[in-house]
Amino acid sequence: MSPPKKQQPLTSFFKPKTINGLVKPHPLSLAESSESSRKRTLDENGGKVNNGVERSKKRAKSSDPGAEPITGSKAPDKATSGERIVPNLSSSDRTNRFLFDESKPSEDQAEDTDARTRREQAELHQKFVKKLGNPDALVHIKRRTFALHDETAALNGEDADGVEDDDEPATIPKGKKKGSKTGKLTPMEVQFLDIKRKHMDTVLIVEVGYKFRFFGEDARTAAKELSIVCIPGKFRYDEHPSEAHWDRFASASIPVHRLPVHAKRLVAAGHKVGVVRQIETAALKKAGDNRNAPFVRKLTNVYTKGTYVDDLGDLGQPSEVANPSGGYLLCITETPVKGGMGTDEKVNVGIIAVQPATGDIIYDSFQDGFMRSEIETRLLHISPCEFLLVGEMTKATEKLIHHLSGSSTNVFGDKCRVERVPRTKSKASEASSHVTQFYAGKLKSSRDEKANALLEKVLKLPEPVTICLSSMIKHLTEYSLEHVFDLTKYFQSFSTRSHMLINGTTLESLEVYRNQTDMTERGSLFWAIDKTLTRFGQRLLRKWIGRPLLDEQHLTERVSAVEELLENQSTFKVDQLENLLTGTKADLERSLIRIYYGKCTRPELLSVLQTLQKISMVYARVKSASDSGFESRIVGEAIAALPTIQDMMIGFLDKINPEAARKDDKYSFFREDEETEDILDQKLGIASVEQELDTHRQAAADKLGKKKPVNYATVAGIEYLVEVPNSELKKVPASWIKISGTKKLSRFHTPDITRLIRERDQHKEALAAACDRAFKELLAEIASHYQPLRDAVSALATLDCLLSLSKVAALPGFNKPSFLPSTADPTIEIHEGRHPIAEQTLESGYIPFSTTLTSPEPLAHLITGPNMGGKSSFVRAVALLTMLAQVGSFVPATAMRLTPADAIFARMGARDNLFAGESTFMVEVGETASVLRSATPRSLVLLDELGRGTSTHDGAAIAHAVLNHVVTETKCLTLFVTHYQNLARVAEGLGNGGLVKNVHMKFEAETREDGEEEVTFLYEVAEGMAHRSYGLNVARLARIPRKVVDVAREKSKELEEAVEKRKMGGVAKLVAGVMNGAGVGGDGEDDVVERLLGCVEQL
Repeated sequence: MSPPKKQQPLTSFFKPKTINGLVKPHPLSLAESSESSRKRTLDENGGKVNNGVERSKKRAKSSDPGAEPITGSKAPDKATSGERIVPNLSSSDRTNRFLFDESKPSEDQAEDTDARTRREQAELHQKFVKKLGNPDALVHIKRRTFALHDETAALNGEDADGVEDDDEPATIPKGKKKGSKTGKLTPMEVQFLDIKRKHMDTVLIVEVGYKFRFFGEDARTAAKELSIVCIPGKFRYDEHPSEAHWDRFASASIPVHRLPVHAKRLVAAGHKVGVVRQIETAALKKAGDNRNAPFVRKLTNVYTKGTYVDDLGDLGQPSEVANPSGGYLLCITETPVKGGMGTDEKVNVGIIAVQPATGDIIYDSFQDGFMRSEIETRLLHISPCEFLLVGEMTKATEKLIHHLSGSSTNVFGDKCRVERVPRTKSKASEASSHVTQFYAGKLKSSRDEKANALLEKVLKLPEPVTICLSSMIKHLTEYSLEHVFDLTKYFQSFSTRSHMLINGTTLESLEVYRNQTDMTERGSLFWAIDKTLTRFGQRLLRKWIGRPLLDEQHLTERVSAVEELLENQSTFKVDQLENLLTGTKADLERSLIRIYYGKCTRPELLSVLQTLQKISMVYARVKSASDSGFESRIVGEAIAALPTIQDMMIGFLDKINPEAARKDDKYSFFREDEETEDILDQKLGIASVEQELDTHRQAAADKLGKKKPVNYATVAGIEYLVEVPNSELKKVPASWIKISGTKKLSRFHTPDITRLIRERDQHKEALAAACDRAFKELLAEIASHYQPLRDAVSALATLDCLLSLSKVAALPGFNKPSFLPSTADPTIEIHEGRHPIAEQTLESGYIPFSTTLTSPEPLAHLITGPNMGGKSSFVRAVALLTMLAQVGSFVPATAMRLTPADAIFARMGARDNLFAGESTFMVEVGETASVLRSATPRSLVLLDELGRGTSTHDGAAIAHAVLNHVVTETKCLTLFVTHYQNLARVAEGLGNGGLVKNVHMKFEAETREDGEEEVTFLYEVAEGMAHRSYGLNVARLARIPRKVVDVAREKSKELEEAVEKRKMGGVAKLVAGVMNGAGVGGDGEDDVVERLLGCVEQL
């Protein structure tokens, strides 16, 4: 009988595959693991059947009290990982194998096994209770289930390359949690907290390997603003006991390449953002002395809304059209004037506003009253996106700033950031000394007389402005932007009288920059005439609109330039200019200031230089203004300024390799003959190392016993790998380091290759640093020529604005205004004028009007008419046409003559100011008081329904007094809208009866069959006054319930009849007195007759 066949074990078909031994069994099966492994383990050759004798020997061996228990981490070396191998046994063998036989194990062995099992179960139970009973039990389970190794590794100071080692043990000691008061902080945590405690008001973005991370409260802020996940943990930075159960900081992360996007979003949300970077690289760190320490990290960049210049786009908006904020950082300080209380309170104010993105600087020093109208005017003109308050502000100023900047729906269009710095008693002397020291070196080094004169002017600024300037220099030093104050040419006083000053109330009432409906730019005057083609041209036009010209000569020159461009429309020279502007896509003004700050990128620098070269080459033949082909001096000088930078641009572009610059390749950015010695040395070093690596191929082949040099392979980014077939592994020296492999071959690095690669990496790091230094030097060289470059861009912006105004002039119905000499009497004369904004928004068009205001008469128009008849639209149109004419634009009118107005004041609409504790009527009379104080005989004043916020008698009395004051005392051109019909009688008696002219908005009133009056608005201006306002008609149009309107109509009739009865009684009394031949109340006959005629006329 032949012996039974033995089943071949699986190990004869497959090689054992182990990963650090066997797979670790589940903890709950630890008590059974040794027994099951003994039952199913095969020997190495697998040639024997597991008979009873073999099992008895193994069981006896494992039952030895001194034997080490088999666990998941220690398993027989000859077993395969994770394999359960069952031999082919007969049914009787299998039955006998698992048959319970109490005689086989001894009683001592059974008791020992039971005791060990109970002990292990008790330990497992304790671990289970400890885990689930702990406050952070869910975090432990999450870690185990989802393997949250990445977040933990970051806080332990690890980076992507695994270079940063943590000295802390991997396991947390019992009773001590990492990050708790009793535990130690990891090097990474210590490093982060050191930086954070110095910048508690800053959201820190920390570079950790291949990601940027937020920790603690910063992570919660980032998660909210960026819509990213925040992993729970400690939010506080002071090791508070309430967070002792957490063993790490809360964290959130973003990819490296998304840093600019997310930083920009955080800044746009109003946060101060800091970027903490690793300032050493992996290659240099390996070669250094601190190879086992964490990467050195430092705060390299800090951003806020007013100081963000690292990106060309506007914060949070795709274009500047949607972002009305001027991008200014405004510093303000104030000192109360002694003796002023209540309405007599006065403060001395100093401001300085900086626009880091363009280099513009505005300053002013002035005295303001209790309404703070002067501060409001400047804030609305400048539209700051960030405030720096020096010292304590008065309550009125605090409320005004809070109202203007405290919400995301404020007049600036976005929430503004407010920072404060203290003001000491000796602040004035300290500021003067600080500013003097800041400019001292520049005065010595500068040889330009004009620059010296400007610096002297800066050093002699008023004391409040000097305090603001010193504080601003210190503030911008944190952002590395203090050099913006070197550009003294762009210091401008806000109160220079070469421009008309329009206060904040007028800007809002006339909707100059934004409409009053949804606070957007659409529907504003700026929107109506903005036809610019460049971003810097658009910014300049915005300034022009806010500051209309006063000088007659400048006005005439600008209007003539617009007229010449209009007349030459569609000609070659105008088309050439328009094509040049259309092709200028880059925001040159902001790019230049980024070059000045040293923050420009290589592709951006190439784009800017090539754009400037193209601009200069278009008019290369122009040597002076007369060569431009235009008669206008403004256009000619602007064109002549463009070709002056051509040689400069060619010189800079000759140093650059354009292909490398477009790809942002720092190593090949400079042409070979323009590279610095440092760059050449490092490139030679890299070439030398690569030559040695190539030579080493033969040495590696000799070691492997090959005649031909080996070929290097690159796999997964790892270079210079020597591939060896697995069949020849016995030839590989033990000193070679295995990097990776497949079933067929293995890949190695020899010791020499490892050394040479390290040398090459060090050369590459040094080369990168040398390239960055050379690029910074190039930017500094270009920045030294900032002035002529900025002048050329400003000239191009001027051309863009003039071309935009010429396109407006080409619209149907626009004509050139004519200006009277400044010595002539104040005059505004309009024939068939139209509203410049409404004309573009109304589908049916705007009905034209004609009006004349002049000195000595008529100085004013008293405008009455029905509600919704177009009174406010008419007075706004007059003011907007005056503004447009003084900006230098054509106007939508058949003809317009005027003397330049020095200011426009508008008091329109009804609103309260709860932040300042002011009621609607208080705001109304407060703004009126400001107008009465500021207006001059050459001002244009608009007063709309003054006095409606209080009782009829008080309101009419105030309206009468104000009208009398502006006409007889101030003698300014005035448009006075009112619903008080009795003012018309009063107006006729002012002066000689011709100072105020009564006009009204025409309408037609019809009575329908159901008794209701229907009013048709004609929207035409006519002489005379309207005796009724027809408010019930508007109530009907507003869809007030019919019952309410009917009741109101009945009450209106009753009141009218009662008034008529009183008037008739007075007339009857007067008539009776005249018939009896006696005066009334002691009046003479002439007075009685005049009163009688007045009463009859009113009836």
